[in-house]
Amino acid sequence: MTSSPGSPRAAEAEAEAEAAVQSAAASGNDSPPSADSLILRATDNGVLWITLNRPAAMNALTWDQRERIIELLAEASADPAVRAVVISATGKGFCAGADLRGSPSAGDERVAGDVARMIRRGAQRFIGAVLDCEKPVIAAVNGTAAGIGAHLALACDLVLAAESARFIEVFVRRGLVPDGGGAYLLPRLIGPQRAKELMFFGDAVPAAEAVRLGLVNRVVPDGKLGKTAREWAERLAGGPTRALTLTKQLVNASLDVDRAAAFAAEATAQEINMTTADAQEGIASFVERRSPRYRGR
Repeated sequence: MTSSPGSPRAAEAEAEAEAAVQSAAASGNDSPPSADSLILRATDNGVLWITLNRPAAMNALTWDQRERIIELLAEASADPAVRAVVISATGKGFCAGADLRGSPSAGDERVAGDVARMIRRGAQRFIGAVLDCEKPVIAAVNGTAAGIGAHLALACDLVLAAESARFIEVFVRRGLVPDGGGAYLLPRLIGPQRAKELMFFGDAVPAAEAVRLGLVNRVVPDGKLGKTAREWAERLAGGPTRALTLTKQLVNASLDVDRAAAFAAEATAQEINMTTADAQEGIASFVERRSPRYRGR
């Protein structure tokens, strides 16, 4: 299912990913630049672009960078001018995982509960911010996505991957349990047995295999990733924003509730959506036989 260990391409990808994760864990004692310079923000045609910008460390994320992304996603939810979000990255890698420098410290002596609290406040809150964002979120995965970087991509509503992209459940290589919702996300995407295979072995999954498994929506040539992400995002930004928000919430909740609860949530979503201007525009455009003009209201 994963890259053949003996192939030169797989060996090169493994070595690159390993070096990236190592550099994220031990990239010197100096503090990295501010999160504002490492997490870029731009808005264009109703699309918020959040770009990881730490290419020398394959975009490994510090606590401050994660906090900045959480903040931007919350702002996107509340801003009617933002109607879709793209999470992308500079350089050769999407995100090599977590860089724990700068994370809150409980002091010199760790006591029971400290690690669980750190995970709840950190990785889980981070992934939850993507899942709970009220606008559709696209991941444009340009290279290696390892550990929390893989989960960041997989938590997005749609995932575009460049041909050179790789997804790695790197935790087992460190003797660790997956965090950032990995054991929640993967079984829902590809089933429990395949999820266990990825997590038990920690092998790199190339983009072509990832799309076959259902981890990503589409694989595109490296040079067309940005263009395709823009096309998808602008198409979403031109859609009925509140209907998309409610649809996202229904789908995300559907695997955690029974049929009665799912049907009740669907009926409530329909009731809420029918009060929006976009729903009225959609009906009017159908009756008048014209293309709808949605405004995200």
